[in-house]
Amino acid sequence: MKALKDRIIKDGRCFPGGILKVDNFINHQMDPILMKSMAVEFVRRFAGTKINKILTVEASGIAPAIMVGYLLELPVVFAKKRRPSTMENMLQTEVFSFTKNQTYTICVSKDYLQPGDSVLFIDDFLANGNAGKGIIDLVNQAGATLAGMGFLIEKEFQSGGAMLRQMGIHIESLAIIESLDNCIIRLKGVEPDGEGNNSNDVK
Repeated sequence: MKALKDRIIKDGRCFPGGILKVDNFINHQMDPILMKSMAVEFVRRFAGTKINKILTVEASGIAPAIMVGYLLELPVVFAKKRRPSTMENMLQTEVFSFTKNQTYTICVSKDYLQPGDSVLFIDDFLANGNAGKGIIDLVNQAGATLAGMGFLIEKEFQSGGAMLRQMGIHIESLAIIESLDNCIIRLKGVEPDGEGNNSNDVK
């Protein structure tokens, strides 16, 4: 998606260890116009797919998931990273966070993820696929069906995308990072300029 790729080139920042920071337009300060455009693209890419519920994980996936849910007029459920004292009939699983380097438990009420649901998972990043695996576990526990997964940004140099696709899951990523070596952001479909950096000439 050209608008997202252009914004990553303009405002994304790279840190050692394969970390891409997009906190000034996606996951801290948010650009609602870009968020809407990304949701429109997800709706286009999953057109014809049977979906009755949008699922995400708090917190960074909530904004794009809400936008997709709004456009499709479907409910949005987010898996919580801490079990509320009032939650009953809980489904839960463990997820390892690459960014925070820790394992946490995510949970969803059985009231909101049920047998017969056809779920589209939306999240900000696809890296090692740990959140995706956790969501698959929750969906399976509920007896629901995973219709597909949509990610704003995929780190192709990590294993998550290949793993999830090998499982036969319909994956759509709006921008794919080929490499962050030497803290240079290399985007798939974007030609590097003479200095090895990405240009805004998105093919």
